[in-house]
Amino acid sequence: MEEYFFQCPYCWEQISMLVDTSQNHQNYIEDCEICCNPIQVSIVVENQEIINFEAKNIEQ
Repeated sequence: MEEYFFQCPYCWEQISMLVDTSQNHQNYIEDCEICCNPIQVSIVVENQEIINFEAKNIEQ
């Protein structure tokens, strides 16, 4: 597990989440810990390192 910091696409606050680096491709929705809006999270991991992380507003 690795803690990853990013900016919420709704409230623009910096938040963090724990990423399971044993999974190569991950797509899921997680609520912002500040504003509680749903964020579409897409993560790509190679050799247990995060190589791509996207956090999108699902209302776009």
